[in-house]
Amino acid sequence: MSQARTVDAAGKVVVTYIGGPTALIQFHGLRFLTDPTFDPPGEYASGPSTLKKFHGPALRFEDIAPVDFVLLSHDQHFDNLDRSGREALAKAKTVITTQAGAARLGGNAVGRTAWATMEVKAPDGTPLLITATPARHGPVGCEGHSGPVIGFALRHAGDEGAVYVSGDTVWYEGVAEVARWIHVTTAILNMGAARVVAAGPAPLTMTATDGIEVARAMPEAAIVPLHFDGWAHFSESKQVIEQTFKAAGLEHRLRWVDPPQSR
Repeated sequence: MSQARTVDAAGKVVVTYIGGPTALIQFHGLRFLTDPTFDPPGEYASGPSTLKKFHGPALRFEDIAPVDFVLLSHDQHFDNLDRSGREALAKAKTVITTQAGAARLGGNAVGRTAWATMEVKAPDGTPLLITATPARHGPVGCEGHSGPVIGFALRHAGDEGAVYVSGDTVWYEGVAEVARWIHVTTAILNMGAARVVAAGPAPLTMTATDGIEVARAMPEAAIVPLHFDGWAHFSESKQVIEQTFKAAGLEHRLRWVDPPQSR
């Protein structure tokens, strides 16, 4: 696929960025799709807030199929699962999400709590582990408003390096725990410091400073930012992320995966 970019030097992790939180990750022969958003630009009423989407997806689901697993951090917000993304779920083999999300979605959705691990087989028959990781979608005490969220870690039996997919979370002790227990060599982070008026001034996803914390806690990881533009509620752009990493002397850790021209 011409739009895909190799993230690690060995070519074991290849990411195609579709837009927002949506990316296709190819890892040891399996195809993982993060938070599917395939709608055109538009507005979504979400409780007391209205989410505005500026850009459509760079690719359709049909352009990236087949998909083995959808890694759905949560199902309750349109910027992580929109209408077209919801329709696409049934076309994947398995959807892994929160327990509450799986109960709502039904079908091929499997619910997981933090640190639950499932073993699947890579195409060559070797085991690959998918672990649900802790996530908190905002400041302390936000869970009652934002709902449950998980991230993911992908590990292959014959490979020491893991792929970490943060989902919508901020930097907090749960993410630090991932860094302590899993050897992450690729960290795919939902950044952009999302803010909505209804939730107050605190960011709901990682800030650039949070990204620095992740980079320091996971010193061997390439940092791949996602979900930092395309929506009105993101407050930190690619430029802010770049400048913050440069100021910290960590700009060499960033791996940008630019989407092809949007449809």
